[in-house]
Amino acid sequence: MDAAEVPVEVAAPAPAARPSGLGAGRLRTIVVLAAAAILVVAAVWFVDQPTSGSSVRPGEAVSGEPPRIGDAPPDFSGTAIDGSAVSMAALAGQPTWLTFGASWCPDCRAEATDLQAAYAKYQPQGLAVLGVFIDEPESAVVEYAQRVGFTFPLVADPQGKIADIYRTYGIPIHFFVGRDGTIRDVRIGRLTPGDMEQLIQQIVNG
Repeated sequence: MDAAEVPVEVAAPAPAARPSGLGAGRLRTIVVLAAAAILVVAAVWFVDQPTSGSSVRPGEAVSGEPPRIGDAPPDFSGTAIDGSAVSMAALAGQPTWLTFGASWCPDCRAEATDLQAAYAKYQPQGLAVLGVFIDEPESAVVEYAQRVGFTFPLVADPQGKIADIYRTYGIPIHFFVGRDGTIRDVRIGRLTPGDMEQLIQQIVNG
């Protein structure tokens, strides 16, 4: 006679107990603090990234509004690396391209050859180009200008004083001034040859 089969019950595993009391509060606090720390680190990283196509200046620019399209460019005077006196006031009535750069700026170096070529092409039509090289000594500007072959006036601005007048925080930055003495366009970052042609014609023919 077969032995009677006796049903065997397998107990289901007990559900994991939820943290409660002081332990649960500590866990929630740790999770919140960790999430907050991640958000802070991400925000700092995002803010610290330079604008695409431009290099952030080592120093801090003066607070205030930068010159805008339609404004008269702030005047300044200085001595170019060739010893000549330059100023924005002296260029009144001429279509003028005022550019801020530096030899340590990758995008400034990348557009240098095209900048010089554009100046050589449009100088006979009255275009004036004035370069201000910031946050580096005059000797570095002289060496770089000779190596690249710049023939337009360059001013060394080692303390960034001229740059601060224009509230520059990233380079290259370009101001295009018409014959009427107003800023026609402002561009931040590297310019392509096509950009240069369009912007120069705007002030030469305008």
